[in-house]
Amino acid sequence: MLHLRLIVPADRTDEVLQLLETTVGTTHLVVLSGAARDPQGDVVLCDVAREAGDGLLARLRAMGLDKTGSIAIENIDLSLSRRADRAADEAPGEGADAVLWESLTDATHEESTLSATYLAFLTLATMIAACGVVLDNAILIVGAMAVGPEFGPLAGICTALVQRAPRLAWRSLQALLVGFALAMVVTVGFSLFMDAVGLFRIEALEAARPNTNFIYRPDWFSFVVAVLAGIAGVLSLTSAKSGALVGVAISVTTVPAAANAAVAFGYREYGQAWHSMEQLLLNLAGIVLAGTLTLLAQKLLWARHDTGPALR
Repeated sequence: MLHLRLIVPADRTDEVLQLLETTVGTTHLVVLSGAARDPQGDVVLCDVAREAGDGLLARLRAMGLDKTGSIAIENIDLSLSRRADRAADEAPGEGADAVLWESLTDATHEESTLSATYLAFLTLATMIAACGVVLDNAILIVGAMAVGPEFGPLAGICTALVQRAPRLAWRSLQALLVGFALAMVVTVGFSLFMDAVGLFRIEALEAARPNTNFIYRPDWFSFVVAVLAGIAGVLSLTSAKSGALVGVAISVTTVPAAANAAVAFGYREYGQAWHSMEQLLLNLAGIVLAGTLTLLAQKLLWARHDTGPALR
């Protein structure tokens, strides 16, 4: 279930109440007349089944409530109510399959912002992966994958393509390109410093490296894994099961490939650096392709459910 808190201009309250009362999946309607001060108006509270949330939100925005008042939504972890159970049963479809497009767009917008924190996490993850590359340590590689925040911009690109949001697409692409470029440049410097103090050696990079040589050996399995991870990642975002994102992060070779390319470039091993970049691009392409197709499939499948106003 979702909880809605609306601030409604007094002259629009009856219109909003009619919409809420006739929308399948809503319950626990509360009206606090004149309670809002900024902006002024009435406060309207209600619960709505997740599968009816996106349609209701779209209609509220069509009424201009996001401009004249306020719309706030939060997840309800537990609701002990027969009315809530009935509302969920009346709403078509399953809540786990529903996509809140506004929430997804807002979440990916935040995760794909080119912030200092985002750059710091991506750079640190790449440097950790560089250590894993030289030491042929799979644990460090997995740790670097988990730390890397690059799935946010990738999900932002997928969402932007499906929602036709050029601003989100540009913001996400900028975060991805600038983030990886900066992380790799810093990692080149980090590698040269580690070599100067005797902690990195070119012999380690040129060795067989049985635990990490997959990073610079791209093949079709790399693309298949990236596609599967892209599907799982988007499903984890749209179904609010964010715990699965950790598994997605450690399934794809993005940060490790960037780290291997940076270390190899620092040692002028340009062949290995190029193959690592191929691995990186292959994984990015697989995730974006799979994520976009997954969102399109969800949008088409959910379009057949009618969650609009209906007298009960």
